Amino acid sequence: MGRADCPIGDVTIGIAMNERRDDDGIVLTEAQKRARRSRSIAIALALAALVILFYVMTLVKGPGVLMRPI
Repeated sequence: MGRADCPIGDVTIGIAMNERRDDDGIVLTEAQKRARRSRSIAIALALAALVILFYVMTLVKGPGVLMRPI
């Protein structure tokens, strides 16, 4: 493990986390950006469906869900 006075690899003490470097890193094509957005929307919709399902199931079960033996 590195310490603050002995940086590891490409990290130097003078570079802060919010400073930009010269390289652009990985540049996605338009098709890859669309695919990423589609996946993000699909994940968001699945999460919203689960939230709604849990909420509806809680309403269906009613207050009896809180009155159970421990």
